[in-house]
Amino acid sequence: PFVIVCNHQASLDLMGMVEVIPERCVPIAKRELLYLGTVGWACWLSGIIFIQRQRRDAAIEVISRTASAMRRDNVR
Repeated sequence: PFVIVCNHQASLDLMGMVEVIPERCVPIAKRELLYLGTVGWACWLSGIIFIQRQRRDAAIEVISRTASAMRRDNVR
């Protein structure tokens, strides 16, 4: 297993990141990306897991559920 951290500078950077992220990788992003119009829709449709950084407990819960599903499905 590994963690890839991407610090993008603009919305269009997301499109480039999609090309370099390995297969069977589970991306997690801040919930604010959902509100970037077509970029937000594309992120949602591609299966990105969104977390609310302002609500720490909720973010930890989402990450914990994601980790459990990843172990169950043998996904990185």
